Amino acid sequence: MDRTSAAAAGTWRLGDREVNRLGFGAMRLPGRMPWDRNPPGDREQSIAVLRRAVELGVNHIDTAAFYFSPLRSANELINTALAPYPDDLVIVTKVGPGRDPWGEWYSARPDQLRGQVEENLRQLGRDYLDVVNLRRMRQPSIAEHFGALAELREAGLIRHLGISEVTVEHLAEATAIAPVVCVQNMYSLDEREHDDVLRACSERGIAFVPYFAIAGERHAADGSGTQTDALAQVAGRHEATTAQVRLAWTLHQAPNVLAIPGTGDPKHLAENVAAAALRLSDEDLTLLDAPAG
Repeated sequence: MDRTSAAAAGTWRLGDREVNRLGFGAMRLPGRMPWDRNPPGDREQSIAVLRRAVELGVNHIDTAAFYFSPLRSANELINTALAPYPDDLVIVTKVGPGRDPWGEWYSARPDQLRGQVEENLRQLGRDYLDVVNLRRMRQPSIAEHFGALAELREAGLIRHLGISEVTVEHLAEATAIAPVVCVQNMYSLDEREHDDVLRACSERGIAFVPYFAIAGERHAADGSGTQTDALAQVAGRHEATTAQVRLAWTLHQAPNVLAIPGTGDPKHLAENVAAAALRLSDEDLTLLDAPAG
């Protein structure tokens, strides 16, 4: 497939900001996340990948302060690569989970969320955050945590709010407190547990942002998760990779779906952005959606 722009996937609005539907996830840039067996990538290469992503039309970057390895952090890489930030760039971060300096995880209390927001502000070099997602950490209700973020929004530290790893009931709970511009849940060709959340977001005009959309159920960065004859067949028809087909399938689910594939590899970045222009036929989609076996 020819190199193209992230704009080929079309656009959607996150609050008052318009973004291209093909974005970039920064989770893998630092390396050595608990589920990542690969060593940290080269720092200069990671910086170059971020700059190239913006050159290719990416104006929506997903990150978090807890995306860090012993050697570097995603937010620091973003700051180094892209500040002063382009006017059209929307940086989305998340709070709720946290990691101490030794990498141990904790679940933030509502009164700890301000500290997490301020840490993202410091690392990114921003006076306010474009969008902050509350990542639910198994608590049955998100009202108290989301209410704390709504107060930070009123204080001007955050422009827009989102939620992550939630059900339709949690979405209703949050929207009763403050506007929600996006929902970020695991969702892919292999993992469709949250079809109902996608439908609810579509009905409300809220962006639905799948994570691990390429990775499949194995969460593999190169798209080497579950492979099927259908994937291989559709990829062959379009002279595309299976990762590109997975991205195209994701973007075909609804106009409000945003994709945030992440990589530290310049070649994979170009392939991911090229998927913005991949148009699957009805025959392709039927084949991909057919039960395996």
